[in-house]
Amino acid sequence: MQGTRILATGSSVPDSSLSNDQISKIVETSDDWIVTRTGIKERRLLTGYKKSIIDLAVIASLNALDKISMNPLEIDLIVLATSTPNDLFGSASQVQAKIKAFNAVAFDLTAACSGFVLAMVTASQFIQNGTYKTILVIGADVLSKWVDWSDRSTCILFGDGAGAMILQSSIKADNQLLGFQLNTDGNHSNCLSLSYKEEIDSHPILNLHQGYFKYITMNGKEVYKFAVSQVPLSILKCLNSLNISINDIDWLLLHQANHRILKAVADKLSIDNKKIIMNLNKYGNTSAASIPLAFDEALNQGKITDNDIIVISGFGAGLTWGTIIVQWKL
Repeated sequence: MQGTRILATGSSVPDSSLSNDQISKIVETSDDWIVTRTGIKERRLLTGYKKSIIDLAVIASLNALDKISMNPLEIDLIVLATSTPNDLFGSASQVQAKIKAFNAVAFDLTAACSGFVLAMVTASQFIQNGTYKTILVIGADVLSKWVDWSDRSTCILFGDGAGAMILQSSIKADNQLLGFQLNTDGNHSNCLSLSYKEEIDSHPILNLHQGYFKYITMNGKEVYKFAVSQVPLSILKCLNSLNISINDIDWLLLHQANHRILKAVADKLSIDNKKIIMNLNKYGNTSAASIPLAFDEALNQGKITDNDIIVISGFGAGLTWGTIIVQWKL
């Protein structure tokens, strides 16, 4: 079995920002109301004609490649975690072409806010069984295109962004992905969804009901209860399987959904709030991008140092949730 090393990270956010005060001119809300309930001050929006996750994913990927001066032709596989592709048949191949990673297989993975965790785990399995050596994992979403901007309960939450991570096989002693734990509960999929709306008798002769995807819908209270109850259990199960204690944790990197969720999970685990990596105040909930975006930012700020233990947990639509334990090595 091969080990897995994290060679580099990268990220990208749009230039255009939307503050809470600006949102209060669109829907009935206020900066104080949003900050108190979510911790979000502003979010980035991908504006402009024909702009998509491809633009953000490409910049994040090239950012990661540039940090280690890696030739894109060295990449064997690209896994793009996204729920907002610019093509329902997949967007990863477009990223492959634009970064000139012509030797790489490329595919999309859809698991919403848990997407990056599942993509990291998927990539690590390909590495550990010896199929691929070097893998580019991307989390990118532009949920602004799928938000109902008249719905106060959702439009205040989401932003756009992308994050990337390059994983490579290593000797077992250099392994950084110590373990993982994944879960799904499809019985509550309606709590957070972007569902397909069928038209009535759009083709009556053929008995076909064509339709369209509309907007994100969310039961905020249920999602909060789910995250605060299930994420700590996932983290504990993963730590216990590795014989790592809570006291050994240096950083807690959760999907950047809501500051109340992040603090509630930390409190349940008796983890000092100072150990929470948090940047949702600037970017909002960027879905699959939130974890790699926060990871890259924390590394750039010098927060994460050699041998630090980082607990990474994603949670969201599906409902899906999962944990990865990483030990950072320089």
